[in-house]
Amino acid sequence: MIDQPEDLTPEWLTGALRAVVPDAAVRAVRVEPIGSGQTGASFRLHLEGDGGVPATLVAKTAAGDRGSRERVAPGYRSEVGFYTVFRDRVRVRTPRCWYAEISDDSCSFVLLLDDLAPARAGVQVDGCSVEQAVDAVRNLAGLHAPTWNDPTLHDHREWLSEMSGPRAEFLGALTVSAVDEFVTRYGEELGDDVGTLRAAAARTAAWGAMAGDVTSLVHGDYRLDNLMFPEHGDGVVALDWQTLALGPPARDLAYFLATSLVIDDRRAQERALVAEYVDELRHLGVDGYDVAQCHRDYRLGVFQGPMITTIGCAYATATRSAAADAMFLAMARRSCAALRDLDSFALVEPA
Repeated sequence: MIDQPEDLTPEWLTGALRAVVPDAAVRAVRVEPIGSGQTGASFRLHLEGDGGVPATLVAKTAAGDRGSRERVAPGYRSEVGFYTVFRDRVRVRTPRCWYAEISDDSCSFVLLLDDLAPARAGVQVDGCSVEQAVDAVRNLAGLHAPTWNDPTLHDHREWLSEMSGPRAEFLGALTVSAVDEFVTRYGEELGDDVGTLRAAAARTAAWGAMAGDVTSLVHGDYRLDNLMFPEHGDGVVALDWQTLALGPPARDLAYFLATSLVIDDRRAQERALVAEYVDELRHLGVDGYDVAQCHRDYRLGVFQGPMITTIGCAYATATRSAAADAMFLAMARRSCAALRDLDSFALVEPA
């Protein structure tokens, strides 16, 4: 099992690639760290070889000490599960997976994925353009529509968690604890948003129990740092599937818009972007779900922002950095503004 970059040898890569390219023969590899993942590590592999060996691939592996890995092991299982079970069933753009393996305890894994360069990841702190947001929400519909109220999703409950229902109380308690830590770390920078974060945390358990009328696969962390944008035009690609779950699809939509657009752009464009998303759902075969219902679900879904932001901060395995601090603060501030603007608190009573 691959556990560190030194394990990505030409011999190992040859065996892995031969599962899809029978004549593959890797002669040499140069490993280059890339990205700034909070719960995993990514490397660009520069390959020399014959028999259909690509010039570059991206390898994704576990990261952190044993205790850190045990905390995020379900996420490792979910990401490998997405690429091996669901990728070919959905319409969302995501990298081709050449190889996937995970250990029995889910604390070590490796994925070999297409290198998407020269596409670049979005930058959470900077936000995205409205045009990029349109591309992203239409791509998101490609995840949700093919699995819209699909009962067979429950066949994978041994590793595919549910975002709503029985886990709600656990998520609520986890969010309250994470908000406490978040406020301790960033309280001076947050100002009035401290009260909004605490009010959201107090409602997370009740919100999580609200299953709604629609269930689909949800990405769970669909935001700019997990999206690769082409140099020109449309064609955004989604990465990082460790938060894959079953849940109300509008939570992905709300989380993306509330954390990835600067506040003024989100206020001005969110209704039009919700309509873009519904239009793409219809194009992909979803009937009986109109813009009004989606907008209400979107208002509810904004609670996803503070929950994922604070939990992600509290349980990140990466070393704390100024860039990570800026990212978490931008997401928290934008999410808090959306909760207030949309009067989302009126839809959920505290637990």
